[in-house]
Order: sequence, then structure tokens, then C-alpha cells
Amino acid sequence: MKVILKQDVKGQGKAGELVQVSDGYARNFLFPRGLAVEADAQAMNDLKNKEAAKQHHLAVEKQEAEAAAATLSGQPVKVKARAGQGGKLFGSVTTKEVAEAIKAEFNITIDKRKISMNDVKAFGSYEAELKFTQGVTAKITVVVCE
Repeated sequence: MKVILKQDVKGQGKAGELVQVSDGYARNFLFPRGLAVEADAQAMNDLKNKEAAKQHHLAVEKQEAEAAAATLSGQPVKVKARAGQGGKLFGSVTTKEVAEAIKAEFNITIDKRKISMNDVKAFGSYEAELKFTQGVTAKITVVVCE
């Protein structure tokens, strides 16, 4: 019997997958626990519609990420920091501060965990890489000034 899983089932598959199981397993275990539904015409149509919607959302998300990457690529982002004598910063410039500077300057929201850069402990220019969704990346220059 073909069933569509509603939840992950160990040994069978993940939620949303179409799997072949024995009739008894489906009737006695999967259906009573609400883990699966029978793969009739309506359920198959719903599954196809959900997959199409998911693909559309991924395509829209990738398009937005590419637009943001094109806007930011190669752009300098200014981050202000306080320093003592000799240009040594009090602490360091973190990815959180870079994300806030990007939000303020370009009005693009990016998660601080998606920014990779070396430790910044002095004034100057540093390279940082922004990792958007689905392999879309952009390189920016972080300019640390007082």
C-alpha cells in the first residue's frame, strides 16, 4: 500500500514522502497513530501542490538573496569602534556589529552567523564574506574607524 507520511517514521522515511508499506503496517500502526494517510488521488494532489509551493518559495528566496548579494558585493561597510592609544581597540569588532552596520547602511537584514571574517582588533579595512541562502555569497570590505 502506498502512503504519504505526515511525520518522520524511523525505518520508513521523512514527513511528506510517498512510501510503499505493507497493508497491515499501514492499517494497524501508521493510520491509528496519525503518522500517515493513504495515497489516494486527493492526497497525491495535495502533495504535488505542497511541493510546487515549496519550490516556488525557494526560488523567490534565492532571487531575493541574489539581489541582496549584488547590492552588497564589493561595498565598504563602516563600523565605528573605540580604541586606546596605539590604535588598539577596546575589545574587537564582531559579526553582530557588522550585521547592524549593514542593516543601518543598506537596509538589508542578515544573520550574524552568516558573516565570516577574521578577528578585528585594530583600525583598518578587512574582508568579510556574507553567506546567503543556497550558495549565494558576497564579499564586502569592513572599514573600522573611530
